[in-house]
Amino acid sequence: RKRVEAAIEKLNYKPNMLGRNLRSSRSGLILVLIPTISHAYYTHIVTGIQNEAILNRYNILLCATDSNEERELMYFEMVKHKLVDGVIVADPSLNFHQKILSDARYPVVLCGGELEGNDLVPTVRIDNMAAAYNAVKHLISIGHTKIALINSNIHSAGQREQGYIKALEEHGIPVNPNWIIDSDLVLQKTSPAIRELLLQKDRPTAIFAVSDTIAITALKMIKDNGLRCPEDVAVVGFDNIEFSYMMNPTLTTISQPMTELGEQAVKLLLTRIQSPKKKVKSIILDHELIIRESTMKML
Repeated sequence: RKRVEAAIEKLNYKPNMLGRNLRSSRSGLILVLIPTISHAYYTHIVTGIQNEAILNRYNILLCATDSNEERELMYFEMVKHKLVDGVIVADPSLNFHQKILSDARYPVVLCGGELEGNDLVPTVRIDNMAAAYNAVKHLISIGHTKIALINSNIHSAGQREQGYIKALEEHGIPVNPNWIIDSDLVLQKTSPAIRELLLQKDRPTAIFAVSDTIAITALKMIKDNGLRCPEDVAVVGFDNIEFSYMMNPTLTTISQPMTELGEQAVKLLLTRIQSPKKKVKSIILDHELIIRESTMKML
């Protein structure tokens, strides 16, 4: 053994990982699909994934899909060909093939949301409907009845809209379809939609945005259009990214345990990899409403 170790040190020998992986039928890689690398929410998710993966001697292969279904399917081929051991999908496109995701042969975990009507793929998430309900209920509790929803194309948007509607209906407030706006996580696409909302003759006095990025854009649009937050328009966001408490005013928001979401997703995925036939239960983590300056009680 000493002679072998001496030879290894002298020759600076490194084991052939490809050969080792072929023998073990494992790549040691986890594929992580996110729509963009520029959003702070996904930065925290990936940090959690990477931390937990390293603890379990796995590496991650990070791919940004731009929520493009063709690109997602292209990357998913890596799972089929066993170039990676499993995949964590954060925010798949709304049209992503559920049939592929739910195929038991391929270890897949969804992180941060869920696909409606699909209970075969394990997920790690918060209760998005309850979180949105709590956000809107907070606005109602401080006197708002004219509350807009700025939605997005994220895969948890449907549950968050349901929570918004539930809160309004439970308090006898009619849902105004003119105040439900579909937007995008991209600032340039979101700003015009928010501007149109604020310029309505019968404009809302409060906005619930399904992400902090959208909420921060709303804060800017409110100021740019000569209005004040929270005096004229209150704003609640979602995620609790760092910028939410750096804004002026600081942003009331729903806090998600983003890093923990990533960590738990890896644990679920490794269970699926190691025990393919084992039924894996989804995990729902806690959320918290963080009340800051962008909402205050109406006089």
